[in-house]
Amino acid sequence: MTINIDYESDYKLAFDYEKIIHDVIDAALDFEECPYETEVNVILTTNEEIAMINRDYRDLYKPTDVLSFPMIDYTRPGDFSVLEEGLEEDFFNPESGELMLGDIILSVDKIVEQAESYGHSQQRELGFLVAHSMLHLFGYDHMEDEEREVMEEKQRDILNMLNLKR
Repeated sequence: MTINIDYESDYKLAFDYEKIIHDVIDAALDFEECPYETEVNVILTTNEEIAMINRDYRDLYKPTDVLSFPMIDYTRPGDFSVLEEGLEEDFFNPESGELMLGDIILSVDKIVEQAESYGHSQQRELGFLVAHSMLHLFGYDHMEDEEREVMEEKQRDILNMLNLKR
């Protein structure tokens, strides 16, 4: 598994954020029973930078906590059989052979703000946002109530596996 982490914020989180990111990504992969070695890119940035990315990709010029950019168009969320339909070269890194799941962009500012607002640790907030984003990289969404409920349950289960509770 390859996890590329770029830290682009002047504010430094005062804990081992790389370990939490690795642990949550690994737990999410196990939880969804991903049968492949994977590659995920993670960028920790500022409210200003994520607002510009949000503007460019979603036409919303405001900061958000996390943006997810999945590489795979799933037929059904979490169904990796779509990768067996002759499009392997589109989804796998030709150098490593790893499945390229996509990119996660996190606002460090929002991690700090939301942890305080929700009354839990920054570690838990980071873990939650990474779990949430990983589910998007697996094709899950939360536009409909039923989809939202599925995502919330999966997020809770992944975080409970790591004892990252509120």
